[in-house]
Amino acid sequence: MDALPVLEKTNLPYASKVHMKDTDGKSKPVMHACGHDMHVTCLMAASTLLHSAREDWKGTSLCVFQPNEERGGGAQAMIDDGLYDKGLAPVPDVVLGQHVINIKAGVVATRAGHVLAGKRVFEVRIHGRGGHGNAPQDCIDPVVLASYIVIRLQSIISREVDPNEMALITCGSIHAGEAPNIISDEAILKVDIRAYSPDVLDKAVEGFKRIVEAECQTSAVTEKADIKEIENVPPLINSPEIVKPLTKIFKSFFGSMTEEMKVDTASDDFSILAPKEVPYAYWNFGSTDHKVWEEARRQGKLNELPGNHSPLYAPLIEPTLKAGTDALALAALTFLTEEEAAVHRRYGT
Repeated sequence: MDALPVLEKTNLPYASKVHMKDTDGKSKPVMHACGHDMHVTCLMAASTLLHSAREDWKGTSLCVFQPNEERGGGAQAMIDDGLYDKGLAPVPDVVLGQHVINIKAGVVATRAGHVLAGKRVFEVRIHGRGGHGNAPQDCIDPVVLASYIVIRLQSIISREVDPNEMALITCGSIHAGEAPNIISDEAILKVDIRAYSPDVLDKAVEGFKRIVEAECQTSAVTEKADIKEIENVPPLINSPEIVKPLTKIFKSFFGSMTEEMKVDTASDDFSILAPKEVPYAYWNFGSTDHKVWEEARRQGKLNELPGNHSPLYAPLIEPTLKAGTDALALAALTFLTEEEAAVHRRYGT
């Protein structure tokens, strides 16, 4: 569930050796490089804890094992399949979620407001005119055109987005042709656009589309580029009225093992599970051995610690699992009381 097409290099006795056929039809090695095996285990354990203490809380606890977060489609697919509007589950009063990262194992980190970027991902198919490499004058080279697009896209960040705002544009994949002396008749780009602000994200996407169209016209293509959106994940903005009581209960339970969550340019489609006007909170819990983390900090190499999506990412099993399980159970219990329900009614949530 939500493994990644990565060859695991942790050398752990339980390291993945599995290969699976991807959506492109190719067989690829897969590993839990983002910790979703941790997420599933923690949620199963937390649900067991809540069930064992069911006489001590009131309300309804719904445990959602969402697939396909990695490609930004799982939450929306569950909504589209009628998670709430077909009576499969009650509409929630609050939505809670967590993600393991490579901070110190056992640490729980919270933050109100913006925490993760929104992202929109596109596949662009550029149509050129193919031919022999010895006669470029008779062709429209899509590789040259694609190169201009990739370079020009960065001007959106440097010249169109307010320097006080955050936005990123990455072309992580370009493919065209199979031989050095053949000019291909098409090139395919995959472009990832991110921002914390929905307005900034929309502006960057508008600029991206404008540049693709303009560069194609400049190269005199005879067919417009095909632009297909393949992922759309909104920015994740935690509700302050939910984060405040969560942070309080986490600090009372975890003590010094709590900290402020850092704002990250990563994305997660978790917030889609919260219907409009329903508040939500999303936090991190740590997975790195304390000695390893402290040594990396001492050497100024925290950025080199294996983290999510690395083939070397190996979350310490404990106290990571215990912290993740306790955090989920505590978070649920924070809102499964009549007193907290009254607070939400007061906030209009």
